[in-house]
Amino acid sequence: MSAARSLHPSPRTLEIESLDGFDRLVAAGARSMQGWHAQSLDLRGRTAQLDAMQAQGGIFLGCTFDAGVEESLRSRGALIFPKLEAVPFNPYRGRLYTPQELYEGITESRYEDTPDARVYQWSIRPGQRHRLDATLAAALHDHSIGDALDELTRSELCAGRTMVGVMGGHAAHRGSAVFEEAALLGRLLARDGRVVATGGGPGTMEAANLGAYLSDAPEQDFRRALDDLAAVPGFRPSVSAWARSAAAVVERHPGGTPSLGIPTWFYGHEPPNFFATHIAKYFANAIREAVLLELCNGGIVFLPGSGGTVQEIFQDACENYYGTPETIMPMVLVGQEHWLRRYPVWPLLQSLAAGRRMESRIFLVDTVEEALAVLGS
Repeated sequence: MSAARSLHPSPRTLEIESLDGFDRLVAAGARSMQGWHAQSLDLRGRTAQLDAMQAQGGIFLGCTFDAGVEESLRSRGALIFPKLEAVPFNPYRGRLYTPQELYEGITESRYEDTPDARVYQWSIRPGQRHRLDATLAAALHDHSIGDALDELTRSELCAGRTMVGVMGGHAAHRGSAVFEEAALLGRLLARDGRVVATGGGPGTMEAANLGAYLSDAPEQDFRRALDDLAAVPGFRPSVSAWARSAAAVVERHPGGTPSLGIPTWFYGHEPPNFFATHIAKYFANAIREAVLLELCNGGIVFLPGSGGTVQEIFQDACENYYGTPETIMPMVLVGQEHWLRRYPVWPLLQSLAAGRRMESRIFLVDTVEEALAVLGS
């Protein structure tokens, strides 16, 4: 597993992320907390159990204790990372985000008042990137998100299913042909049993998550959602209106097909989309990009895009260029006109792949139906 996701925890560590997990260990007769990593747990009422165990080597991140317990654990050799009250997020959170959590209050107030916007504003305060406490809080948060993402990959959602990445331009407006094509791709991938993963932002990313979310919906409902969203083409000038229109679609279709979005506050001016049911939002963009590429064990489809998409293509190409045979995943570029003439990426990609194992795993197609077909080849 990449260090970008979980920082390579030692096989001797034990992640304890629920009270049930803590109670099961105690009931099983645990006597030592050596190697325990307890995260965001409310351990009030469990003083007797904590006092009865050896604390040396235990690590507690953002946990809550009865009075006096924290001092006792420290004195007996435990390492305790305190809650950080001055930041607008939980650095030790044990789960991924949902759009409802990031956009809490969006129906009654402005986007600027939502948790997502407040965290972004905190991250760009003058001098913030050079403050030790801010740097530590962001790093602890991203580590926790990596742990939660690891859990997702081991969950029922991903069991026996491949994850396919969809990448493309953030500027694709709702109502455009590119947006509809990306939504259709997400719908087809989810219907084919794939887990859809995107960068979690607007444009083609939103469209692909939308298509996956509504993959089980009738065709007329899917088309109606596209039409409704087209009334607010983009997140400028109003993120609030853009998000509310998406929230209305989700409210009309609760319980849609799950998919993953991996956005970043580094590009916080691009808001997360409302259709990725599981959101792994990072502060560090480099980690976010590496994680997304690593997770896509079913390949990546690159829809028309510009600078960011070109970077992602060659970042993925580099992984495949040096990869062992079992790690080389399909790369599918959609849009011959775009990738041959507007941004002639394809000829360079072919030259890189020539004579290497990745040569048979790169494709240039014109439609999302063709993309799905070559992914299955």
